[in-house]
Amino acid sequence: MSLYAVIFYLLAVIMIISTVLAITRRFLVHSVVFLIISFLATGLLFYLLGAPFLAALQVILYAGAIMVLFLFIVVTLVVEEREQKGLESFRQWIPAIVLSVISFFVAGVLLFEAPGSRETLPAGLATPAAFGQFIFKNYWFPVEIASFLLLIGLVGTLYLGRRKPKEAGNQLEDKR
Repeated sequence: MSLYAVIFYLLAVIMIISTVLAITRRFLVHSVVFLIISFLATGLLFYLLGAPFLAALQVILYAGAIMVLFLFIVVTLVVEEREQKGLESFRQWIPAIVLSVISFFVAGVLLFEAPGSRETLPAGLATPAAFGQFIFKNYWFPVEIASFLLLIGLVGTLYLGRRKPKEAGNQLEDKR
């Protein structure tokens, strides 16, 4: 089995594990962290398969911009979470730390491997300008629908997360 095959399967396992952990976590911030790990592993997989531009888009758009949006949504939601202390809090971060270390190790191997190795994959031939023209000429409507759905999700979250004025007034009176 070649090095590329080992890295491919390792990235696939990281993506699956982190996605399952994102779905099953009790706390929203932990789910967002595991989604970021999954998106980074997907970007590394794109890079491994010879599509560095798609890898950059994956990391910039999904692991960057979309996750910032998700974190904004999580912060604006009013969710009651119980306080965790010490070892119990650290145990929940162990899977994220392990998967992140493995992902960064794989990224280092991919980036710093000897360029003269005999197993190379051809790079994608499309330039970013050609890719952008192709997407916006052929798929402009699905892109707009996706952005509209993200906007609806954000507005819905802000609506559900806001407090009613009466509740806020009662809380101020209780604190006095």
